[in-house]
Amino acid sequence: MPETRLISPIPTKILLPIDFSPSSQAALEMAADLAQHFQAELYLVNVIPMFPTTTLPDLVPEAEFIQEARTFAELHLAKCHAALAARGVKSTSSVEVGNDIAGNIMDVVEREHIDMVVISTHGISGWHPLVFGSIAEKVVKLVQCPLLLLRSAKPESGVRTASGRSMEWW
Repeated sequence: MPETRLISPIPTKILLPIDFSPSSQAALEMAADLAQHFQAELYLVNVIPMFPTTTLPDLVPEAEFIQEARTFAELHLAKCHAALAARGVKSTSSVEVGNDIAGNIMDVVEREHIDMVVISTHGISGWHPLVFGSIAEKVVKLVQCPLLLLRSAKPESGVRTASGRSMEWW
């Protein structure tokens, strides 16, 4: 059974799940403002989805995909850290790999003793969130600390990398 922690009204460690999309960029700005205001540390987490081997074609080696995604994430997290440091915000980060993105986020909340979560939606509607569920929605249902949910407008089409990531902000 998880250890029960007292929730402080003033956060000292704020978690931002980030996927480098425009909506998570907006959430980064809000989380940085909150971290500055409360003199809190900002913890950024990027979760790389690990696909079951039965869904990947034989032409796509899983280890290569994960390494490419990790390199991409680490490069962009470094840019985030530099921008946050310029604002005087202390930040740390991790890149997680797993099938349950919301579960990975919750693991980080517990492991890092997070006091507050800032998370954005992608504004996606239709069959995908209906079938698979929203990651933000799952986190809202599971998290025990204060949470700020930022609703995004429906995404526009942008330039995407081979791995499907948006390049609009990066």
